Amino acid sequence: MADFDLVIRGGKVATASETFEADIGVRGGKIVALGAGLDKGRSEIDARGKLVLPGGIDSHCHVAQLSSSGVMTADDFKTGSTSAACGGTTMIIPFAAQHRGMSLRKVVQEYHERADGQSLIDYAFHLIISDPTEQVMGQELPALIRDGYTSFKIYTTYDALKLSDRQVLDVLALARREGAMVMVHAENHDIIAWLSDRLVQAGRKQPSSHAVAHHPIAESEATNRVIALAELLDVPVLFVHVSAKEAIDRIREAQARGLKIYGETCPQYLFLTADMLDKPGDEGAKCMCSPPPRDKANQEFVWQGLRSGVFEVFSSDHAPYRYEGPNGKKAGFAAGGFKKVPNGIPGLEIRLPALFSAGVLNDVISLQQFVALTSTNHAKMYGLYPQKGTIAIGSDADICVWDPKIERTITQSELHDAMDYTPYEGMKITGWPVIVLSRGEVVSRDGQPVAKPGRGKFHPCEKPEPARPKGRWPFNVEVEAILG
Repeated sequence: MADFDLVIRGGKVATASETFEADIGVRGGKIVALGAGLDKGRSEIDARGKLVLPGGIDSHCHVAQLSSSGVMTADDFKTGSTSAACGGTTMIIPFAAQHRGMSLRKVVQEYHERADGQSLIDYAFHLIISDPTEQVMGQELPALIRDGYTSFKIYTTYDALKLSDRQVLDVLALARREGAMVMVHAENHDIIAWLSDRLVQAGRKQPSSHAVAHHPIAESEATNRVIALAELLDVPVLFVHVSAKEAIDRIREAQARGLKIYGETCPQYLFLTADMLDKPGDEGAKCMCSPPPRDKANQEFVWQGLRSGVFEVFSSDHAPYRYEGPNGKKAGFAAGGFKKVPNGIPGLEIRLPALFSAGVLNDVISLQQFVALTSTNHAKMYGLYPQKGTIAIGSDADICVWDPKIERTITQSELHDAMDYTPYEGMKITGWPVIVLSRGEVVSRDGQPVAKPGRGKFHPCEKPEPARPKGRWPFNVEVEAILG
């Protein structure tokens, strides 16, 4: 009788800290053995000549989400999770987004209804807090944190989402008390609005004006301001989709002072550039996201941030708004120029292969850094480790078998999201996951889904455990007395 449901044989196993040759024994969806010459399994995967890595965790993606402007993402949980799995991701953490006037508890219920029976892979939820009312802050949010929704995102821009500095302080104080992780979209709203109005008045409505309006100073100013608020209250903060050298510098400086400040970046800041927004007609709208892609020189600073540890996590910020259709980017541009284009681009499926190809194979980052940036640190940041994010006895058998030599060219016709374009069309990739397992079940093979949507499970999150805890810095005793 076989001792294991599955044995993965002969692969080169990599975690965030080490690389070793081993067979992996799986039973009941868990890793139960690591070693050479394991007994036969009921089924086996020959991983000789392949890498065996933890499944990716994409902790910043927008799936089945209604935007603040009333546009639903193209991807629901079925298409979004399928696309993720075909690119090596075995868990997603999208957002349950509150809009003003909405009960946070009702928002969470609605998102569960959208996800139930749909996802191919496991998932959790962040919250988006846009209306921190007394009811939300006093009752709903503390209760939800204790129920496993231990991270939430706030904004310093967008009319329908932005919080004042006072509201940010309220949210940070609650996060400190409850042990939650605050994610921040940091851009100065008034700088963006002021520049946007003047660009429109000058007749400059083309997509390239979006990058001008979302100036790097708007990102660095808001980043610096929220760092100051976080320092005042001695609370960890993660800055999401960091794009600009100036903001990276502010984060690095805060980390050097021992502040609990973390950073995330995304594929668009490594592989897209601002001049792509200047394509003829409205084609540049396909590359519009916020913050926007920066210039080629700026990309090197993003790579440096990945190499040096400024960035804790590498996420897709998958925000799938189609090009065609009544709510698409093309229609938005026709209705009012760059200010009316739905902001966001897809990236769930290409996130891991693109970073592996350009980062690991070019010796820009190590294989261990790749695992940390795409999986392990996400699990630690959001209270899922060690159940997720590593290959270890007792962990879920969320595993990718990678062929580091396979060559592919990214084209939308071969991706599995619900989009009608990819901004990475024609990008050449070396290395792709050939077998992806979620809790020991093969969910994709050779880039194609092989399991049924609906098998994915919701995972409540524990309180976060950041991968690089910072030292405590001198704290104002009077403020500490106020907070308790």
